[in-house]
Amino acid sequence: MSEPHLIFSHGLDGSPWGLKITAMAEVARRYQVHVESIDYANLDTAARVQRRLEVCRELSGEVILVGSSLGAHVATTVSTQVATRGLYLLAPAFFMPGFEQYTPEPAQCPVTIVHGWNDDVVRVENSIRFAQQYRCHLHVVDDDHRLHAQVDQVCDLFDRFLHRLGVPRRC
Repeated sequence: MSEPHLIFSHGLDGSPWGLKITAMAEVARRYQVHVESIDYANLDTAARVQRRLEVCRELSGEVILVGSSLGAHVATTVSTQVATRGLYLLAPAFFMPGFEQYTPEPAQCPVTIVHGWNDDVVRVENSIRFAQQYRCHLHVVDDDHRLHAQVDQVCDLFDRFLHRLGVPRRC
């Protein structure tokens, strides 16, 4: 069986190798996965979904999708269209005012959400609602939308997520 591909998607104003993604990539490298991060600079939501689908369809085997904010929305949208082993979502942009009907349904796979209590971009209640509706694991931490103050906890939860998916560790 081939190693799964772990693909990161940054948020609207993020970058492919920002603080959280770089830290989580270090965790991921302890496991038998191929790590990639897609650059969505200057792409609207539809183009981000299309780009993510193109990348995923070029790969063989399962993918583990990780996304932050708008990147979490993109990852969730794509999850039902490719062989997805798991979703790890940070402050996902779900149930946004005026766009509630565009909140995607996740694939039938393990989903973990991490959200900050003090998020002033995406209300924590949105993640609570999504987690309740789709029976996701939800961790609410003392942080804001960027989750930079709790990046160590985000990485610890990510490590546990990969372990729970049964991804083998490297020797």
